[in-house]
Amino acid sequence: FSPLIKLQKLYISKNNLVEIPPNLPNSLVELRIHENKIKKIPKAVFNGLHNMNCIEMGGNPLENSGFEPSAFDGLKLNYLRISEAKLTGVPKDLPETLTELHLDHNKIQAIELEDLIRYSKIYRLGLGHNNIRMIENGSLAFLPILRELHLDNNKLSRVPPGLPDLKFLQVVYLHSNNITHVGVNDFCPVGFGVKRASYHGISLFGNPVPYWEVQPATFRCATDRLAIQFGNYKK
Repeated sequence: FSPLIKLQKLYISKNNLVEIPPNLPNSLVELRIHENKIKKIPKAVFNGLHNMNCIEMGGNPLENSGFEPSAFDGLKLNYLRISEAKLTGVPKDLPETLTELHLDHNKIQAIELEDLIRYSKIYRLGLGHNNIRMIENGSLAFLPILRELHLDNNKLSRVPPGLPDLKFLQVVYLHSNNITHVGVNDFCPVGFGVKRASYHGISLFGNPVPYWEVQPATFRCATDRLAIQFGNYKK
């Protein structure tokens, strides 16, 4: 592809590629290479791609060990999707510039304290359809401008700690987990005068929480009752 010196978008998805093509043109802005057979992201494969802001590489058999250290060095990505892969944790060396990160449909089991420490610019985080049982207290504090959080279809037994401190968070997907209790301060800050954006979407359906026991004040910082989705739990 190197002769294509003005190429900005390259879509080579749904093929049988086992590696990312070498010598991609420096003009590239967007690369979609999902649904291939790529198992490894080697160091320097993205060298010189300073204009790239979007990579879609989901649907490849990528494990955490498949990312060589510094594989993403030099990239200033805004958007990255590595869904439908074989990740068991959040990759450690993704670009710090990311504003959207989608890791849904993997095998991630936990979010540990420093998993998200690099990604302070993220406003949309997709972690749905994993095996997440635990989100360590304080781990979400590294995402100060987070607006949308997808944690649906996991194995959480409680609402993740730290949500009230995320002042810009407006949408939280927690449906289809194992949540049995929702506390009155799980979503909203304690006390009056604490400024934060209002929630306009909280999904809790498909959890074994007895919704009639949840206090109305739990959602005092939501726009209205229509923003809350409850019920429809089946064993």
